[in-house]
Amino acid sequence: MKPLLVAATLAAQLGAGALAQTPTPMTYANSFDAPLAGRYTQREADWRNGAIVYQVLVDRFAPSANLAAKRALYPAPKTLRGWTEEPRRGRYLEAEKLWSHEIDFWGGDLASTTARLDHVQQLGAEVLYLNPIVLAYTNHKYDALDYQQISPEYGTRDDLRRLAAEARARGLKLVLDGVFNHMGRNAPRYRAAEAEREGRVPAAGEAGSKDWFVFGPQYQGGTRTWWNAQNLPELNLELPAVRQHLWGAPDSVVRSYLRDGADGWRLDVAFDIGFRYLDELTRAAHAEKPGSLVLGEIPNYPREWFPSVDGVMHFGLRKLLIALANGTLDAPAFQRMTARMLRDADYEHLLKSWLYLDNHDTFRVATTIPDAKARRLAQVLMFTLPGAVNLYYGSEVGMEGGDDPEMRGPMRWDRVAAQHPDLAWTRQLTALRKAHRALRVGDFRSAEASGNVLAFERHTDRATDTVLVIANPGKTAIDTTVMVANSKLMDGDNLVDQLSGQVVNLQAGMVMASLPPQTVWVLKPQPSTAGGYSNYKRVQ
Repeated sequence: MKPLLVAATLAAQLGAGALAQTPTPMTYANSFDAPLAGRYTQREADWRNGAIVYQVLVDRFAPSANLAAKRALYPAPKTLRGWTEEPRRGRYLEAEKLWSHEIDFWGGDLASTTARLDHVQQLGAEVLYLNPIVLAYTNHKYDALDYQQISPEYGTRDDLRRLAAEARARGLKLVLDGVFNHMGRNAPRYRAAEAEREGRVPAAGEAGSKDWFVFGPQYQGGTRTWWNAQNLPELNLELPAVRQHLWGAPDSVVRSYLRDGADGWRLDVAFDIGFRYLDELTRAAHAEKPGSLVLGEIPNYPREWFPSVDGVMHFGLRKLLIALANGTLDAPAFQRMTARMLRDADYEHLLKSWLYLDNHDTFRVATTIPDAKARRLAQVLMFTLPGAVNLYYGSEVGMEGGDDPEMRGPMRWDRVAAQHPDLAWTRQLTALRKAHRALRVGDFRSAEASGNVLAFERHTDRATDTVLVIANPGKTAIDTTVMVANSKLMDGDNLVDQLSGQVVNLQAGMVMASLPPQTVWVLKPQPSTAGGYSNYKRVQ
């Protein structure tokens, strides 16, 4: 048959203009792609998935612009420290039932935090998480006196609304810290409960509080307190009135702060609240603000905690990352344990869970992983594993700190001004995370590697979204062969490290390379040559 006749016949069969059309990438979805249609787009639409979170202790983040006017808010035995002073462990105060360092203050407030939102935004964060800000006696505010009031050292509910509005204008979400397992012993509600229990008349407006707490001779001090901390009486969550006050009623704590502009809650000691009540709280938050976040501080294995919460804090992965970086855990063991955890727990919830290397309850990462190269290895892995990244204020400028209260030092703005090298490094990592779809919302797949090498993929339904992460945690270079079980990555393809520009080649589904010590490569396929040719032209 002559060429012109062939062309005419094909045109008749396929429809006019069919020969001139250039197929779109969607034309080449294969049978494995079909079930994934829409999955990653839906994930991208949910701000909770793969977010970058910046955590702030309001008292320690930014100096108040009007500290002199606030000095009366820190009466003895409270102490107002100078911004350059470092926190040190104090003595136990029997009368207050707490440690003196719990009532050392540095004077930060919501207004000063609002004034520093540009720093949070420029760092590349997408979520601002505040440690507790409600009315409380201590500096850490985990001993609430009244959930519906802001501690006056920090400001007012109007100050919080202003902060939420300013954050929203910068594209930042706002997450608050909810401490709903216990209150402070100085809370009017607890004092009224004590009075009623002893047959005394409670303060006006506080009658009927006796059952809000659990009393009995079996408890140290006569009250069930969190881990026997006498300043922290536990709430009786079995009492419906308590749950209504905290999250059930329209004017409850959880709901009212969401209406004030908060976008979610991180729940302190959520494992103590339990599955049933966490589920109630999460449903209430979602009813008030669809798409809000409820994240649990849950060190337990995560599998069964979903969907009682949207996500958890990754205690387990933090331990594994630190052990890997410090050389006490080999790469194959890290890979097996991580893959098992990601396989066991619901992945959609794991994408909303927070990966962290330090926070207000841990040694700072510069102290935990003192070797700078090892620390950077752990940080790259944190930014490439599934989940949201939780950055602790000051770690972006290398702040150090050991046990409580050393890890809660005042923010080193002098290091920001001096452009500390860790600041540029953190910005590079946040930019990496935000630039690559697979790192934010992609699935996880282990890659098989020889030697003490960690290897995994983050991937979507698009071949060129793929990110292959290969890490050598050891202190000597290693030759490795990595089998990449991705049928769409093309033979002979160049893979480029997004941090250093290093190029490696993929042959027959394998990467064979010599990895420098304490190095992570974050490899992406190079989809076309200089001449414009692409062997991905018929692959989605």
